[in-house]
Amino acid sequence: MAVRPPRPAGAPAEAPSVPDTMRAVVFDEPGDADSLHLTEVATPAPVMSELLVRVVAAGVNPIDAKTRSGRGVSSAIASYPAVLGFDFSGIVVRAPFETHPLQPGTPVYGIAAFPRTPGSYAEYAVVSSLSVAKMPTGLSHVEAAGVPLAALTAWGLIVETAHAHEGQRILIHAGSGGVGHFAVQFASYFGAHVTATASGRNAAWLRELGASVVIDHTTTKFEDVVADVDVVIDLVGNTLDATGSRSLGVLRRGGLIVNVPTGSWPTFEEDASAADVRASTYKVIPDGGALATIARLLASGSVQVYIDRVFDLGDAAEAHREIEDGHTRGKIVLRVSDD
Repeated sequence: MAVRPPRPAGAPAEAPSVPDTMRAVVFDEPGDADSLHLTEVATPAPVMSELLVRVVAAGVNPIDAKTRSGRGVSSAIASYPAVLGFDFSGIVVRAPFETHPLQPGTPVYGIAAFPRTPGSYAEYAVVSSLSVAKMPTGLSHVEAAGVPLAALTAWGLIVETAHAHEGQRILIHAGSGGVGHFAVQFASYFGAHVTATASGRNAAWLRELGASVVIDHTTTKFEDVVADVDVVIDLVGNTLDATGSRSLGVLRRGGLIVNVPTGSWPTFEEDASAADVRASTYKVIPDGGALATIARLLASGSVQVYIDRVFDLGDAAEAHREIEDGHTRGKIVLRVSDD
């Protein structure tokens, strides 16, 4: 009987077999959280430079719930049933070619291209090799799955848009949320003086993350406490107590306000122009290079991710109800499969 020769040292790992179908959470049309249900769907197949990843954990973000309800990016969903989800952490099972740096068996984290491809609420996901990076050393898959979309959004806001630097004064609304708690840490890391709004229960925690001042929005108007800030990171808009409009009054002349939640402030550009401040919206860029940098910050302990709750994949509806409640500290994650 012929004996198979051993694999040479350093050669790519053999790709494991992949089933034709997989478990996934889908929704058949826009609706409430109960429209999400667990079923079997076809396993996606990668093409060109895409990776096939076995998903271990998937992050849950506000954009997921908005899309499921018919807002968010729902208009770009080509057909139903649709598999939701952007964030993931998992193991590469198919690489684009034999010398690609992310070979089968490599732990990775990143962002799926939903709704252009099925999302990460599934046992397997096809992802662009440019939107992933090796998983941060020292983090579990559940922790890593809570990072990509929120951290990349915060990185784009703080580093690439606000250009955080020593002495800069930055006000961050909703500092205890998924994006907010990363924004506080990045701004502090680069030397900015950070003021964050949050509920009182999160004040001590946000100070530990680097905020110099934390304002309890349930008891204090932020405009009574801060003035002449250089940058406002608006993660609320005018969906609650005209937070966005009130923020214009605390910016210095020529300061910058960045509004993130889509549709949260319809007159944003006009209002900012009238207040003589610079204004921009922001959309996350799924940049694997930035994810690799963030992974180093996480591995060194300079930045941390906080996971509020973990749900099994089949409990995605409950996870959506939790995130829509609006009181999440950090991130919510779905446990999809075993490590």
